[in-house]
Amino acid sequence: MSRYRGPKLKISRRLGLLPGLTKKKSNKLNRPGKDGNGGQDNNKKSTEYCIRLEEKQKLKFNYGLTENQLYRYIKEARRRRGVTGLILLQLLEMRLDTLCFSLGFAKSIAQARQLVNHGHLTINKKVVSIPSFQCRRDDVIGIKKSFKLRKFDKKKFKEQSTSYYPFPSKTR
Repeated sequence: MSRYRGPKLKISRRLGLLPGLTKKKSNKLNRPGKDGNGGQDNNKKSTEYCIRLEEKQKLKFNYGLTENQLYRYIKEARRRRGVTGLILLQLLEMRLDTLCFSLGFAKSIAQARQLVNHGHLTINKKVVSIPSFQCRRDDVIGIKKSFKLRKFDKKKFKEQSTSYYPFPSKTR
């Protein structure tokens, strides 16, 4: 199994807006499927299983994870002390590709993943080419000096390094 490479608009119509997946919006209003209602007519109530499955799929598609990767992140979040859901989101937000997307280096997490894979980003002045690299609180993320900023706003990235941490230092 590999990452999802199918139609992204179909996923965003089914699960709602996922900013890490794509910025595009579909012209179609209905959900994909036979009737396009997705079980919303006939006063059908979604089961708890259905709700959990959709939330899991939102995480997978938004962050570009495989089933195994998500399972490992959930195991790690359960192992740590605190609220499991919050810790899981912290672990996912501290991935290098997600941080690059949050900092504005890329338009989507997939594009940020490609930037990291090609070795265009540095952490603490060392080139890192692993998108799932777990950044720490005081890591300095920068762009390699040899990388040409032809597709990016040069004024925005005048400074070559940025420090970023999305969550407060102490969590309960």
